[in-house]
Amino acid sequence: MNKNNYYNQIKEKLINDKIYGKVKDYSKERHRVETYFEVGKILSEAGKHYGEDVIGKYSEKLMVEVGKKYSTTLLKRMRQFYNTFEKSATVWHLSWSHYKILITIKNVSKRNYYLKQCDLRSLSVRQLEETIKNKEYERLPKETKNKLIINQEPKIQDLIKNPIIISNKSNYEIINEKVLQRIILEDIPSFLKELGNGFTFVDYEYKIKIGDSYNYIDLLLFNIEFNCYVLIELKVKELRKEHIGQIHIYMNYIDENIKTINQDKTIGIIICKKDNKYIMRYCSDERIKSIEYQLI
Repeated sequence: MNKNNYYNQIKEKLINDKIYGKVKDYSKERHRVETYFEVGKILSEAGKHYGEDVIGKYSEKLMVEVGKKYSTTLLKRMRQFYNTFEKSATVWHLSWSHYKILITIKNVSKRNYYLKQCDLRSLSVRQLEETIKNKEYERLPKETKNKLIINQEPKIQDLIKNPIIISNKSNYEIINEKVLQRIILEDIPSFLKELGNGFTFVDYEYKIKIGDSYNYIDLLLFNIEFNCYVLIELKVKELRKEHIGQIHIYMNYIDENIKTINQDKTIGIIICKKDNKYIMRYCSDERIKSIEYQLI
């Protein structure tokens, strides 16, 4: 195929996309993404035959004949878009603005994580940028990243970031467990999103009776996706072995008295100032997870 034929194919697709965008408003963004992927493929093939400077030459003509927005930068992004997702069985359900961000992520596992989060959480472009800025993927446990690489289905505990970021919007200076609980409750939606997908708030200071005494669970949550209760215990100090014993008792209580036969076993999360991996190494219950918190 000669250079002009490559160019004519690109020109035809971009003109069709402009026409489609005016007529089919409800699906024009998906059509644009598909068009840019196909143009990226043609640009990749043309570059193999005619060199890197072919993009600059095509851009000059397209800006005159089709539209000024088809700069060298945009055409290079289309080619990068194709090269990034060439081997992926991707359904184009995000906007071009989403994909412009995702193609800058070179680590495949990291990119696939954020791609899936866009789908699961319906992230806007701004929310995607914020999620990447907050280094969600980097804060996942190493074991979770390994599971994502081999496409192994993670458990609820696997997807909780460490450290978890908690926003101290009221700028409390003295932090004890009651204050930490108050900070979380002041913006519970952000806290639930930070934990992961499917978390819903049930109650705080949830009262349970064990023997003749009452005990209080700091936060009681439910995860819709994993169909189980989730207990949160807050500790503004280093994790200790007695903390594990405490939350284990609470989990067993919920399993025996609250959860139904159709629900999965309860998960326990200890949010602490400083983790203690030596203690967690000898914790035999995989349902218990400890994570550090970071106030911002």
